[in-house]
Amino acid sequence: MTTMAHLLPQKRHLVTELPGPRSSALTVRRRAAVAPAVGSAAPVYAVDADGGVIIDVDGNSLIDLGSGIAVTTVGASNPAVADAVAAQAHQFTHTCFMVTPYEGYVAVAEKLNELTPGDHEKRTVLFNSGAEAVENAVKIARLATGRDAVVAFDHAYHGRTNLTMALTAKTMPYKHNFGPFAPEVYRMPMSYPYRDPLGADGVAAANRAITMMDKQISADSLAAVIVEPIQGEGGFIVPAPGFLPTLAQWCRANGVVFIADEVQSGFCRTGDWFACDHEGVIPDLVTMAKGIAGGMPLSAVTGRAELMDAVHPGGLGGTYGGNPVACAAALAAIDQMTTLDLPARARQIGELILSSLSATAASLAGDGRDVIGDIRGRGAMVAVELVRPGTTEPDPELAKSAAAHALSRGVIVLTCGTFGNILRLLPPLAIDDELLGEGLDIIGEALAAD
Repeated sequence: MTTMAHLLPQKRHLVTELPGPRSSALTVRRRAAVAPAVGSAAPVYAVDADGGVIIDVDGNSLIDLGSGIAVTTVGASNPAVADAVAAQAHQFTHTCFMVTPYEGYVAVAEKLNELTPGDHEKRTVLFNSGAEAVENAVKIARLATGRDAVVAFDHAYHGRTNLTMALTAKTMPYKHNFGPFAPEVYRMPMSYPYRDPLGADGVAAANRAITMMDKQISADSLAAVIVEPIQGEGGFIVPAPGFLPTLAQWCRANGVVFIADEVQSGFCRTGDWFACDHEGVIPDLVTMAKGIAGGMPLSAVTGRAELMDAVHPGGLGGTYGGNPVACAAALAAIDQMTTLDLPARARQIGELILSSLSATAASLAGDGRDVIGDIRGRGAMVAVELVRPGTTEPDPELAKSAAAHALSRGVIVLTCGTFGNILRLLPPLAIDDELLGEGLDIIGEALAAD
């Protein structure tokens, strides 16, 4: 594994309280110009970022444990990605692949066909966002099967378009008063080992969902089952072993398209190229975005050739889908992931995070504050579920206050979860061990302080 060089000093350094005066002034301007419906986790405004740090307009250097929600896997200013973007932008920024195609789109498709799970013949189509990828995967499944119904799961997050809101479980803030939503979407129980009565029995959890699908829908009406191999916004829920393989096998036996939503978990994040790889699950369709292109907007659906080829010419596409600059960034980012062996780096980061969080949990419990109910995840996708002491009752207030405390000390950490009680850690895979350790220490401090 090659060490990644950094352009900025990899250290936390605060020169003002947060937010500083320049960030505060920008917030005033923002309120007059930007719709308030767009929120921000941290009220600081970035001017530079590299490796594991973000520099704000006041000169503060903050530890980044969010990666722009799992996007800047190779770093926010990776030189190889930046050079590829600049070179392509000097050639052309757009022609529209549907008008005048170009090699970059084809090269990205070839690479995704190679990297995604399974050695079957595949095809790929490119889009801009994760929600676009999910929506088009459902379109492909419905057309290829001639069926309408789609199954998603409790705690799922799949996007903010009308159809993907229907697939998403959590109402606030994603769905509240935005309906009516697309029809023929059914929700099934997820394997959630910490809260599921079936606990670690993933096969039983899958069979429970299968029984409900048979009773409520019937397989001959079901186009697709879509699931995040590790749920993202829902709380980094890792299904019990056997859950995903059992679902995939049932789908294959019944002609139902099995869609793996790898938008957040893909591209080395979990210690494998894709989270499905952990149990050898081979989806029919895979949706991807976030870490795919080093921060440039790009998403994809890759799937079995017979499914992808079923769609009529012109049935898929979009003006900006597979933009040439984003494609150049993706090829460079994927090359960096390979050259630097970022799956191995993600596993290494995961070990450091789990060790630190376990020590924090033990220390808090020793002080009579057993507020960490669960620590879960794989690789550099790890969550802490916070509860009220001595119970499994979610404590969203603690998650919010701990994240705020960490930010005040110069560490950006995100929250998530159906109950809002999850601290989620998504550090760039470019982060240094020392910087990561400092950030984790401050999270421990934040939990102890609250």
